[in-house]
Amino acid sequence: MSWVSAAAIFFIIWWVVLFAALPFGLRTQDDEEDVTLGTTPSAPRGPHMARALVLTTVIAAIIFAAVYLAVAVYGLGFDDLPRIAPVR
Repeated sequence: MSWVSAAAIFFIIWWVVLFAALPFGLRTQDDEEDVTLGTTPSAPRGPHMARALVLTTVIAAIIFAAVYLAVAVYGLGFDDLPRIAPVR
């Protein structure tokens, strides 16, 4: 695995994890019972992007480490998928 393909794989994993992690810990204005006039009650109460970015990076790094371990160390690839999860 070259560094270019590793960076591309990490970016794809990071992007998918970002959209999976965004709603975790999100508090809406309606939850806090502090709705700002002119906004929807389902709008986020406060910005939490820094926490979401850190959480996304940590989770993506763990997933990427597992993928790297499987590909670079154990030499697994797409041809080995039936051996990992047999198709009936």
